Amino acid sequence: MATPVQPHPGQSSSGQSSSGQSSSGQSSSSGRTKPTSRVAMKPYRRGRRRSTVLTLLTALVAIYSLIPLIWLVINATKTQEGLLSSFGLWFDDGKFALWSNLRQTFSYDDGVFVRWLGNTVLYVVVGAGGATLLSTLAGYGLAKFNFPGRRAVFAVVIGAVAVPGTALAVPTFLMFSKMGLTNTPWSVIIPSLVSPFGLYLMWTFSAQAIPDEMLEAARMDGAGEFRTFFRISVPLLSPGIVTALLFNMVVTWNNYFLPLIMLKDPDWYPLTIGLNSWNEQAQTAGSEAVFNLVITGSLLTILPLLAAFLLLQRYWQSGLAAGSVKE
Repeated sequence: MATPVQPHPGQSSSGQSSSGQSSSGQSSSSGRTKPTSRVAMKPYRRGRRRSTVLTLLTALVAIYSLIPLIWLVINATKTQEGLLSSFGLWFDDGKFALWSNLRQTFSYDDGVFVRWLGNTVLYVVVGAGGATLLSTLAGYGLAKFNFPGRRAVFAVVIGAVAVPGTALAVPTFLMFSKMGLTNTPWSVIIPSLVSPFGLYLMWTFSAQAIPDEMLEAARMDGAGEFRTFFRISVPLLSPGIVTALLFNMVVTWNNYFLPLIMLKDPDWYPLTIGLNSWNEQAQTAGSEAVFNLVITGSLLTILPLLAAFLLLQRYWQSGLAAGSVKE
Protein backbone atom coordinates (compact mmCIF):
# COMPACT_ATOMS: atom_id res chain seq x y z
CA MET A 1 0.00 0.00 0.00
CA ALA A 2 1.53 3.25 -1.01
CA THR A 3 2.00 5.97 1.51
CA PRO A 4 -0.02 9.11 0.69
CA VAL A 5 2.05 12.12 -0.19
CA GLN A 6 1.59 15.05 2.18
CA PRO A 7 1.51 18.60 0.80
CA HIS A 8 4.50 20.73 1.54
CA PRO A 9 3.95 23.20 4.39
CA GLY A 10 4.66 26.10 2.05
CA GLN A 11 2.10 25.06 -0.60
CA SER A 12 -1.72 25.58 -0.60
CA SER A 13 -4.24 23.12 -1.96
CA SER A 14 -5.81 24.00 -5.35
CA GLY A 15 -9.38 23.26 -4.19
CA GLN A 16 -9.16 25.02 -0.92
CA SER A 17 -10.26 28.67 -0.53
CA SER A 18 -8.95 30.88 2.16
CA SER A 19 -10.99 33.86 3.24
CA GLY A 20 -8.15 35.38 5.18
CA GLN A 21 -5.88 35.63 2.12
CA SER A 22 -6.10 38.64 -0.21
CA SER A 23 -4.76 36.87 -3.32
CA SER A 24 -3.49 33.46 -4.34
CA GLY A 25 -0.11 34.89 -5.24
CA GLN A 26 0.73 35.79 -1.69
CA SER A 27 3.44 33.69 -0.21
CA SER A 28 2.32 31.22 2.39
CA SER A 29 5.57 31.67 4.18
CA SER A 30 4.11 34.67 6.01
CA GLY A 31 2.01 32.34 8.14
CA ARG A 32 4.98 30.34 9.32
CA THR A 33 6.07 30.60 12.90
CA LYS A 34 9.67 31.40 13.54
CA PRO A 35 11.59 28.58 15.11
CA THR A 36 12.24 29.09 18.77
CA SER A 37 15.84 29.36 19.82
CA ARG A 38 17.14 26.48 21.86
CA VAL A 39 19.29 27.15 24.83
CA ALA A 40 22.23 24.78 25.01
CA MET A 41 22.18 23.04 28.35
CA LYS A 42 25.50 22.02 29.73
CA PRO A 43 25.50 18.60 31.34
CA TYR A 44 25.98 18.59 35.03
CA ARG A 45 29.24 17.04 35.94
CA ARG A 46 29.60 15.66 39.37
CA GLY A 47 32.91 16.35 40.99
CA ARG A 48 35.10 13.43 41.90
CA ARG A 49 35.60 12.81 45.55
CA ARG A 50 39.10 12.02 46.63
CA SER A 51 39.76 10.14 49.81
CA THR A 52 43.23 10.15 51.28
CA VAL A 53 42.48 7.11 53.40
CA LEU A 54 41.31 5.04 50.44
CA THR A 55 44.34 6.13 48.42
CA LEU A 56 46.70 5.03 51.18
CA LEU A 57 44.90 1.71 51.58
CA THR A 58 45.07 1.09 47.84
CA ALA A 59 48.78 1.89 47.84
CA LEU A 60 49.39 -0.52 50.73
CA VAL A 61 47.50 -3.31 48.97
CA ALA A 62 49.45 -2.67 45.77
CA ILE A 63 52.78 -2.75 47.61
CA TYR A 64 51.74 -5.90 49.49
CA SER A 65 50.85 -7.58 46.18
CA LEU A 66 53.92 -6.46 44.23
CA ILE A 67 56.64 -7.15 46.81
CA PRO A 68 56.55 -10.98 46.37
CA LEU A 69 56.70 -10.57 42.58
CA ILE A 70 59.60 -8.12 42.83
CA TRP A 71 61.41 -10.47 45.22
CA LEU A 72 60.88 -13.36 42.80
CA VAL A 73 62.23 -11.43 39.80
CA ILE A 74 65.28 -10.15 41.68
CA ASN A 75 66.25 -13.49 43.24
CA ALA A 76 65.83 -15.34 39.95
CA THR A 77 68.97 -13.52 38.81
CA LYS A 78 71.14 -14.90 41.65
CA THR A 79 73.20 -18.02 42.03
CA GLN A 80 72.74 -20.49 44.86
CA GLU A 81 75.53 -18.77 46.81
CA GLY A 82 74.20 -15.31 46.00
CA LEU A 83 70.81 -16.14 47.51
CA LEU A 84 72.42 -16.72 50.89
CA SER A 85 74.94 -13.89 50.83
CA SER A 86 72.96 -10.91 49.43
CA PHE A 87 69.97 -8.83 50.44
CA GLY A 88 66.67 -10.33 49.31
CA LEU A 89 65.24 -7.21 47.66
CA TRP A 90 68.35 -6.24 45.72
CA PHE A 91 70.56 -7.80 43.07
CA ASP A 92 73.75 -9.70 43.78
CA ASP A 93 76.80 -7.58 43.04
CA GLY A 94 78.83 -10.60 42.09
CA LYS A 95 76.96 -12.15 39.17
CA PHE A 96 73.82 -11.87 37.07
CA ALA A 97 72.81 -15.52 36.69
CA LEU A 98 69.31 -15.34 35.20
CA TRP A 99 70.23 -16.99 31.88
CA SER A 100 72.29 -19.63 33.63
CA ASN A 101 69.39 -20.40 35.98
CA LEU A 102 67.01 -20.72 33.05
CA ARG A 103 69.28 -23.22 31.31
CA GLN A 104 69.73 -25.26 34.47
CA THR A 105 65.99 -25.22 35.19
CA PHE A 106 65.14 -26.74 31.83
CA SER A 107 68.02 -29.24 31.88
CA TYR A 108 68.13 -30.30 35.54
CA ASP A 109 67.22 -33.94 36.26
CA ASP A 110 66.95 -34.79 32.56
CA GLY A 111 64.61 -31.90 31.82
CA VAL A 112 61.84 -33.00 34.17
CA PHE A 113 60.68 -29.38 34.48
CA VAL A 114 59.46 -29.49 30.87
CA ARG A 115 57.50 -32.67 31.68
CA TRP A 116 55.89 -30.98 34.70
CA LEU A 117 55.02 -27.96 32.59
CA GLY A 118 53.38 -30.19 29.99
CA ASN A 119 51.40 -32.00 32.69
CA THR A 120 50.15 -28.70 34.08
CA VAL A 121 49.09 -27.51 30.62
CA LEU A 122 47.26 -30.83 30.13
CA TYR A 123 45.39 -30.49 33.41
CA VAL A 124 44.47 -26.88 32.63
CA VAL A 125 43.34 -27.44 29.04
CA VAL A 126 41.27 -30.54 29.77
CA GLY A 127 40.24 -29.80 33.34
CA ALA A 128 39.70 -26.03 33.32
CA GLY A 129 38.45 -26.01 29.72
CA GLY A 130 36.02 -28.83 30.42
CA ALA A 131 34.85 -27.18 33.63
CA THR A 132 34.16 -23.94 31.76
CA LEU A 133 32.23 -25.77 29.04
CA LEU A 134 30.12 -27.71 31.53
CA SER A 135 29.50 -24.59 33.64
CA THR A 136 28.36 -22.66 30.57
CA LEU A 137 25.98 -25.37 29.38
CA ALA A 138 24.55 -26.03 32.85
CA GLY A 139 24.27 -22.36 33.79
CA TYR A 140 22.50 -21.52 30.53
CA GLY A 141 20.08 -24.41 30.95
CA LEU A 142 19.26 -23.53 34.53
CA ALA A 143 18.75 -19.87 33.68
CA LYS A 144 16.62 -20.24 30.54
CA PHE A 145 14.62 -23.46 31.05
CA ASN A 146 12.02 -24.26 33.66
CA PHE A 147 11.86 -27.80 35.01
CA PRO A 148 10.83 -29.51 38.28
CA GLY A 149 13.49 -29.38 40.98
CA ARG A 150 15.11 -26.21 39.74
CA ARG A 151 15.17 -24.64 43.19
CA ALA A 152 16.63 -27.81 44.66
CA VAL A 153 19.47 -27.65 42.14
CA PHE A 154 20.05 -24.02 43.06
CA ALA A 155 20.30 -24.95 46.77
CA VAL A 156 22.77 -27.75 45.97
CA VAL A 157 24.95 -25.41 43.89
CA ILE A 158 25.03 -22.76 46.61
CA GLY A 159 25.91 -25.40 49.19
CA ALA A 160 28.69 -26.78 46.98
CA VAL A 161 30.19 -23.30 46.62
CA ALA A 162 30.47 -23.05 50.41
CA VAL A 163 32.32 -26.37 50.75
CA PRO A 164 36.13 -26.02 50.39
CA GLY A 165 37.86 -28.32 47.97
CA THR A 166 40.28 -29.64 50.58
CA ALA A 167 37.36 -31.08 52.55
CA LEU A 168 36.44 -33.26 49.58
CA ALA A 169 39.99 -34.34 48.71
CA VAL A 170 40.16 -37.35 51.05
CA PRO A 171 36.71 -38.76 50.12
CA THR A 172 37.62 -38.27 46.47
CA PHE A 173 40.89 -40.13 46.99
CA LEU A 174 39.11 -43.08 48.64
CA MET A 175 36.57 -43.27 45.83
CA PHE A 176 39.21 -43.04 43.09
CA SER A 177 41.36 -45.60 44.89
CA LYS A 178 38.55 -48.18 44.72
CA MET A 179 38.11 -47.36 41.03
CA GLY A 180 41.82 -47.76 40.34
CA LEU A 181 42.28 -44.22 39.05
CA THR A 182 44.84 -42.95 41.54
CA ASN A 183 48.34 -42.13 40.26
CA THR A 184 46.84 -41.36 36.84
CA PRO A 185 46.09 -38.01 35.15
CA TRP A 186 42.35 -38.74 35.45
CA SER A 187 42.57 -38.44 39.23
CA VAL A 188 43.40 -34.75 38.74
CA ILE A 189 41.35 -34.01 35.62
CA ILE A 190 37.98 -35.48 36.66
CA PRO A 191 37.64 -33.53 39.95
CA SER A 192 38.72 -30.37 38.10
CA LEU A 193 35.72 -30.69 35.78
CA VAL A 194 33.37 -29.80 38.64
CA SER A 195 33.24 -26.06 39.34
CA PRO A 196 30.30 -24.99 41.52
CA PHE A 197 31.39 -21.35 41.48
CA GLY A 198 31.70 -21.36 37.69
CA LEU A 199 28.24 -22.89 37.41
CA TYR A 200 26.72 -20.26 39.69
CA LEU A 201 28.55 -17.49 37.82
CA MET A 202 27.28 -18.63 34.43
CA TRP A 203 23.78 -19.16 35.83
CA THR A 204 23.46 -15.58 37.05
CA PHE A 205 25.21 -14.14 34.00
CA SER A 206 23.00 -16.04 31.55
CA ALA A 207 19.86 -14.81 33.30
CA GLN A 208 20.91 -11.16 32.77
CA ALA A 209 22.88 -11.18 29.52
CA ILE A 210 20.45 -13.05 27.25
CA PRO A 211 16.96 -11.57 26.71
CA ASP A 212 14.17 -14.14 26.59
CA GLU A 213 12.60 -12.28 23.66
CA MET A 214 15.69 -12.91 21.54
CA LEU A 215 15.51 -16.65 22.20
CA GLU A 216 11.80 -16.70 21.38
CA ALA A 217 12.44 -14.86 18.11
CA ALA A 218 15.11 -17.38 17.14
CA ARG A 219 12.78 -20.28 17.88
CA MET A 220 10.00 -18.70 15.84
CA ASP A 221 12.41 -18.41 12.92
CA GLY A 222 12.97 -22.16 13.09
CA ALA A 223 16.34 -22.28 14.87
CA GLY A 224 16.94 -25.30 17.08
CA GLU A 225 18.16 -25.12 20.65
CA PHE A 226 21.77 -25.99 19.79
CA ARG A 227 21.91 -23.47 16.98
CA THR A 228 20.31 -20.82 19.18
CA PHE A 229 22.86 -21.51 21.88
CA PHE A 230 26.00 -21.49 19.74
CA ARG A 231 24.97 -18.72 17.29
CA ILE A 232 23.15 -16.32 19.61
CA SER A 233 23.81 -17.10 23.25
CA VAL A 234 27.54 -17.87 23.19
CA PRO A 235 28.57 -14.45 21.75
CA LEU A 236 26.49 -12.72 24.42
CA LEU A 237 27.98 -14.95 27.12
CA SER A 238 31.61 -14.42 26.06
CA PRO A 239 32.52 -12.07 28.97
CA GLY A 240 31.10 -14.52 31.50
CA ILE A 241 32.77 -17.47 29.78
CA VAL A 242 36.14 -15.72 29.89
CA THR A 243 35.68 -14.89 33.57
CA ALA A 244 34.81 -18.50 34.42
CA LEU A 245 37.72 -19.72 32.28
CA LEU A 246 40.22 -17.47 34.06
CA PHE A 247 38.95 -18.56 37.44
CA ASN A 248 39.16 -22.26 36.54
CA MET A 249 42.61 -21.76 35.03
CA VAL A 250 43.98 -20.20 38.20
CA VAL A 251 42.43 -22.87 40.42
CA THR A 252 43.71 -25.75 38.28
CA TRP A 253 47.14 -24.22 37.64
CA ASN A 254 47.74 -23.63 41.37
CA ASN A 255 46.16 -26.92 42.46
CA TYR A 256 48.42 -28.48 45.09
CA PHE A 257 46.61 -30.63 47.64
CA LEU A 258 44.68 -32.84 45.21
CA PRO A 259 47.73 -33.86 43.09
CA LEU A 260 49.70 -34.31 46.31
CA ILE A 261 47.45 -37.10 47.57
CA MET A 262 46.53 -38.53 44.17
CA LEU A 263 49.91 -38.81 42.41
CA LYS A 264 53.01 -40.78 43.36
CA ASP A 265 54.77 -40.95 40.01
CA PRO A 266 56.96 -37.85 39.48
CA ASP A 267 56.34 -38.10 35.73
CA TRP A 268 52.71 -37.00 36.32
CA TYR A 269 53.49 -34.19 38.77
CA PRO A 270 52.24 -30.68 37.97
CA LEU A 271 54.54 -27.73 38.52
CA THR A 272 53.31 -27.09 42.07
CA ILE A 273 54.25 -30.56 43.30
CA GLY A 274 57.42 -30.76 41.22
CA LEU A 275 58.88 -27.49 42.47
CA ASN A 276 58.05 -28.48 46.03
CA SER A 277 59.99 -31.73 45.56
CA TRP A 278 63.01 -29.70 44.44
CA ASN A 279 62.60 -27.47 47.45
CA GLU A 280 62.60 -30.46 49.80
CA GLN A 281 65.90 -31.75 48.44
CA ALA A 282 67.77 -29.46 50.84
CA GLN A 283 66.31 -31.43 53.75
CA THR A 284 67.32 -34.81 52.33
CA ALA A 285 70.70 -36.26 53.21
CA GLY A 286 73.04 -36.47 50.25
CA SER A 287 70.97 -34.17 48.03
CA GLU A 288 71.98 -30.74 46.81
CA ALA A 289 70.00 -27.57 47.46
CA VAL A 290 68.67 -26.00 44.28
CA PHE A 291 66.85 -22.98 45.67
CA ASN A 292 67.93 -20.89 42.70
CA LEU A 293 66.18 -23.33 40.35
CA VAL A 294 63.07 -23.38 42.54
CA ILE A 295 62.84 -19.59 42.38
CA THR A 296 63.49 -19.48 38.64
CA GLY A 297 60.93 -22.23 38.07
CA SER A 298 58.40 -20.33 40.17
CA LEU A 299 58.95 -17.24 38.03
CA LEU A 300 58.38 -19.28 34.88
CA THR A 301 55.26 -20.78 36.42
CA ILE A 302 53.43 -17.47 36.86
CA LEU A 303 54.22 -16.14 33.37
CA PRO A 304 51.47 -18.14 31.56
CA LEU A 305 48.85 -16.88 34.02
CA LEU A 306 49.97 -13.28 33.55
CA ALA A 307 49.85 -13.72 29.78
CA ALA A 308 46.34 -15.21 29.98
CA PHE A 309 45.05 -12.30 32.07
CA LEU A 310 46.58 -9.72 29.75
CA LEU A 311 45.27 -11.36 26.57
CA LEU A 312 41.74 -11.98 27.90
CA GLN A 313 41.43 -8.77 29.90
CA ARG A 314 39.33 -6.88 27.35
CA TYR A 315 36.79 -9.71 27.13
CA TRP A 316 36.70 -9.98 30.89
CA GLN A 317 36.24 -6.26 31.64
CA SER A 318 33.50 -5.83 29.02
CA GLY A 319 31.12 -7.94 31.08
CA LEU A 320 31.77 -6.63 34.56
CA ALA A 321 28.88 -4.14 34.39
CA ALA A 322 26.43 -6.40 32.55
CA GLY A 323 23.01 -6.18 34.11
CA SER A 324 23.86 -3.17 36.27
CA VAL A 325 21.74 -0.74 34.21
CA LYS A 326 18.05 -1.30 33.60
CA GLU A 327 17.03 -0.34 30.09
